[in-house]
Amino acid sequence: MDHAGVVVEDLAAAIAFFVELGLELEGEAAVEGEWVDQLLGLDGVRADIAVHGAELVGDVEQYGDIYPYCYVRGPDGIIIGLVEELR
Repeated sequence: MDHAGVVVEDLAAAIAFFVELGLELEGEAAVEGEWVDQLLGLDGVRADIAVHGAELVGDVEQYGDIYPYCYVRGPDGIIIGLVEELR
């Protein structure tokens, strides 16, 4: 897994939440243009984005044909599981 996208109304609050979980803010940017419109299936999109970094624990593994699954390390030894349902 390279990244997971989360759409939010309040980017500053989302950044604070994920930083508190131990992810590192790597940068912020605004994106717009035809490629963004095509990606989202909407016209005239302009979005502010933030990129968070985290330390992967182990590997991303596949559970059957249902889930890719991995863990990232947060503060104070906390480990967070990330799962994506493919069905």
